[in-house]
Amino acid sequence: MPDAPQSIAELDDRASAPDSGVLDAVETVDGPILVAGAGGKMGYHLCRMLQKAHRGIGSKNEILAVSRFGSPDSREPFEEESIRTISADLTDPDQVMSLPDAAAVFFLAGKKFGTGDDAESLRLFNEDMPKFVADRYAHVPIVALSTGCVYSFVPPDSGGSIETDRVAPNGDYALSCVGRENAFLSTSKDNGTPLSLIRLNYSVDLRYGVLVDIAHRVISGDPVDVAMGYLNCIWQGDAIRHTIRSLELAKSAPEACILNVTGSQTLRVRELAERFAKRFGKPVEITGEENETAWLNNAAKSHELFDPPEVSEETLVGWVADWIENGRPLLGKPTHFEVRDGKY
Repeated sequence: MPDAPQSIAELDDRASAPDSGVLDAVETVDGPILVAGAGGKMGYHLCRMLQKAHRGIGSKNEILAVSRFGSPDSREPFEEESIRTISADLTDPDQVMSLPDAAAVFFLAGKKFGTGDDAESLRLFNEDMPKFVADRYAHVPIVALSTGCVYSFVPPDSGGSIETDRVAPNGDYALSCVGRENAFLSTSKDNGTPLSLIRLNYSVDLRYGVLVDIAHRVISGDPVDVAMGYLNCIWQGDAIRHTIRSLELAKSAPEACILNVTGSQTLRVRELAERFAKRFGKPVEITGEENETAWLNNAAKSHELFDPPEVSEETLVGWVADWIENGRPLLGKPTHFEVRDGKY
């Protein structure tokens, strides 16, 4: 097993390491690359990987990181890597229209938590905002992050939903994510915008993610709910590499690229909890019973296109255990993986 990252600096460096395919994808872009929603959980690593790729190919083109950036501290990591930061409220169409031109766009923005009973907020952040950005950059390639929860629940022995399966969102959040996809697809169809939609299922960066949630509950003595009994996950570095490489697959709707991005295994929550408990030398309290279905995605297509993830689930579980038992920093942003009604 590769040695686990021992610090935030090492984690950041390894989660932002490009492969040769990332360099090839970035080399196709003649101009600045804009990352909308760069202040979120994946934004810094994605921007930094793009910047490393630019340096690797000798490009002087800018990476433009767009977010609210509510404090100077939030800008600092980007600016230390010579990534230009732009403060903007992407829910304001006038501010979106005033953003600089770009040769390609990665869209990471959206809202999940605190929206369980707030349909207006879901619509603003997950449907209107994507439309504003899609229209502003209607004539350059766009890679937009979506989610695997646009599919229905499936049995764990099914292998997971594939890209051609019908979307069947469960709950208002998932429905709004279909709305986000449709916003980009509509603009793509109307304008010929090259588009890739990434249906991501549980990226893990050691400070947050579904494995972190389970491990932290075990080491804290909190119960682990197994109602959502199965999951897929992927190391954040691999998720970002596959996301960037999808830029080369972008096509206009109705042939837009839709790609599941996750690991290759279906993991059982109960077994993960028991494994962490053994590692930490602590008992674990299991609550609930496994339902017959879960949100599971089949990423065979992306693995065939880009090769399987470099970091296996086995390795990732070990890395998370090492991080948690050594008391290293967490982001305090639980995934709420156990929620089955879509109300976050």
